[in-house]
Amino acid sequence: MSGTYGADGRSNVVLIGMPGAGKSTVGVLLAKALALGFVDTDLLIQSAEGRTLQDIVDSEGHFALRRIEERELRRLNVTHQVIATGGSAVYSPAAMDALRARGIVTYLRASLDTLNARITNQGTRGIAKGPEQSFADVYSERTPLYERYAEVIVDCDGLDAEATMEAIRAALPGD
Repeated sequence: MSGTYGADGRSNVVLIGMPGAGKSTVGVLLAKALALGFVDTDLLIQSAEGRTLQDIVDSEGHFALRRIEERELRRLNVTHQVIATGGSAVYSPAAMDALRARGIVTYLRASLDTLNARITNQGTRGIAKGPEQSFADVYSERTPLYERYAEVIVDCDGLDAEATMEAIRAALPGD
């Protein structure tokens, strides 16, 4: 492995996508396969805040979670890592610019049917959405953002975590 993705020397692989797309699960496998470290930004947020994502949403609302997420993503300064972002990272152009400056942004694309089948805890998962929004609403709202920021798109429907990881490896530039 070269450990560098793209001609500009970026060394991180940044995973974006909806909750349930497999960012954390696949991210660990990808980090192992590429001999990189692994960062789960949802865990960074929880550690920084001393509470769960759902607690943040319940007490302060989904916009507060988005602000905290943006702050933590902009602070993140790592190299040679697979970075699994929260599904709402794409709402922040500043955060996405910071991530893209350090890594190849890879969108794990999955259909709404696949995501619904994978997520059984939508009400307690800490998804940054308004109380009036359904998961389908969030999917419709975020999909164009994922596509806008993605440099690599991997379709995950019908793939298990290992196959998704291999598809990412095959799609990465310079790998």
